[in-house]
Amino acid sequence: MARSLGLLFWKDLEQHNPGISSLRLDAPTAAAWKERVSVVPARGRNPARPRINVHIVLNTVRCFYQDLARWAADDPARWGPWVVPSPVRVNETSHVKARSRRKADMDQRTRTQLPVLPTLVATVEQERRDAVRRLAAGRGIPAGTEFVLDGQTYLRRGGGSTGCVYIQNVDTGHRIDLASEETRVFWSWAIVEVLRLTGIRHEEMLELTHHSFVAYTLPTTGEIVPMLQVAPSKIDMERLLLVSPELGEVLTAIIHRVRAGKAAMPLVSAYDTMERTWSAPMPFLFQRRHGPEQRSISRKYVQKALDQAVEASGLTDVAGQPLRFTPHDFRRLFLTDAIRSGLPPHIAAKIAGHQVLDTTMGYAAIYPEDVISHHRAFIARRRSLRPSEEYRDITPEEWQEFLGHFELRKVALGICTRDFGTPCAHEHACVRCPQLLPDPAQMPRLQEIHTNLLDRLNEANEQGWLGEVAAIQASLAAAEQKLTSMQQLAAKHTTVHLGMPDFRPDAGRSSPDS
Repeated sequence: MARSLGLLFWKDLEQHNPGISSLRLDAPTAAAWKERVSVVPARGRNPARPRINVHIVLNTVRCFYQDLARWAADDPARWGPWVVPSPVRVNETSHVKARSRRKADMDQRTRTQLPVLPTLVATVEQERRDAVRRLAAGRGIPAGTEFVLDGQTYLRRGGGSTGCVYIQNVDTGHRIDLASEETRVFWSWAIVEVLRLTGIRHEEMLELTHHSFVAYTLPTTGEIVPMLQVAPSKIDMERLLLVSPELGEVLTAIIHRVRAGKAAMPLVSAYDTMERTWSAPMPFLFQRRHGPEQRSISRKYVQKALDQAVEASGLTDVAGQPLRFTPHDFRRLFLTDAIRSGLPPHIAAKIAGHQVLDTTMGYAAIYPEDVISHHRAFIARRRSLRPSEEYRDITPEEWQEFLGHFELRKVALGICTRDFGTPCAHEHACVRCPQLLPDPAQMPRLQEIHTNLLDRLNEANEQGWLGEVAAIQASLAAAEQKLTSMQQLAAKHTTVHLGMPDFRPDAGRSSPDS
C-alpha cells in the first residue's frame, strides 16, 4: 500500500508535475498518470512491459480518497481540506477482467508446460547421471595429468583439501569445479522431482525436515506406509501426503546426501523472507554446503536451479522463446494431471491444502473457462433441486476408501501404481500391466515365471495352439520387459533407510494394535 501510494502515485506526480500541492487532479493530469502507471518502465536488461496488477494500484488510490472522506466526517478540521473527488472511477478498479485474463494465462501456461514436463524430468535425471560420472572420472586423475572426458581434453588441477575437483579445458582454458557442478545438478533434480511429485508450495518444500516423516501401519496387511507431514504455510493448516515409491527414492537420496555419512542430519536455521525471522536450528532436508558451513536453501536458489534445468533441456514455446518454469507451476501441473487422471476434485483439494474447492478447480487447466462456468452454473441449478445433505465435505468413510486403495497396491512382483478410482484394466494380469512398478527383490520369482512361459510356448507350438501362442508371446514380451526394468532398478538404487524419528499412529487411519 505504501509503495502504491508513495512511489507509484505521489512521487510520480511530483516528478511530472513539479510544485504540485493538492490531491485535486485535473482530467489531463489524472489521465497522464494512469497511462504511466499502467506500464512498468524499462530497467537494466528488462524492457518496458504492461503492469499486470495496475487495477490493484488504482483501487488503492481510490480507497485512499474514500478514507479521507470518512476521516473528515469524524475530524473535519484536520481532514476536511484534503477531501477532493477521486481521480479513479469505480469501473477502473474492477478485478473481473484481470481475474479472467490471469486465469486464461495460467491455463495456457499449464497446457504448454504439461506436455514437455517429461522432457524436463528426463533432462535433470540425465544431467545428474552425467555429473556423477564426470566427478568420479575427475577424482581418479592425479593432479597435473591431461585426460579426455566427453570428447574434450582436460588438465587435472589440484583441489587442495576443500573437496573441490578442478579441471581445465586445454583448448579453451575454461576451468570447471566438477564437485560444485555435481552439487548444482543434484539439487536441480531434487527440486524438480519433489515439486512435481507432491504439488506442495515451494515454501512448504523448503520447510520439510527429517521430522516431517510419519509412519502409518496398514491394519489389514501390517505394511508400514511412510507419509509426509507438510507444515502449515499459507492457510495455517498442516496436512499429510502419501510418500509414493518414486518420491521415497528422491527423499532418500536427499537425506543420504545431507547426512554425508554422519549418523544425524545437520541442524541449520532458515530465514523466512516473508516473516523476516530466523527459525530455530532444525534438520531441514533442503540444505547444502556453502563454504565451511551448512546453509538452508533459499527461494532464490530454487528459482535459479529451475532456470538452469530448463536452459539445459532447451525447451521453447511456440514462438521459439525459452520456457520458464516457476515453483508454483509444478503445483498447477500436479493438480491438473491428478484431476485429469480421475482423482475426485474434493480429495485433490484436501491433498493440495485448499479450503475451497473452487480454488482447486481454478488450478486445473482441463477445460476452457466458458465450459467450466457453464458446467458450474448447471451444478448450482441442480443443487437447488436436490437435498442439501448430498453436497457435503468428504466423509470419514470416503477418506477410508481413499486410503484403502493403497492397501491393495502390494502384489507379488512389486507395487501397483493404478490411479485411485480406476478399475484394473488388465484383469490382474500383472505381468502384462504397464502400471506395475517392479520390485528388484522379486527377480527370482519373475525369472521362474519367464521360464514357465517358455515351456508353455514350446508346448503350444507343438500342439498347434496358435491362439495360445499369441497370448503367451505377449506375456513373454511383457515379462522380459519387466525383467529389464528390475535389473535397471537393482543397478540404479541402493536401499537407504529414511531414518524416521518415531512411529506415530495419527497419520490417516490408526491401527487397532497401536
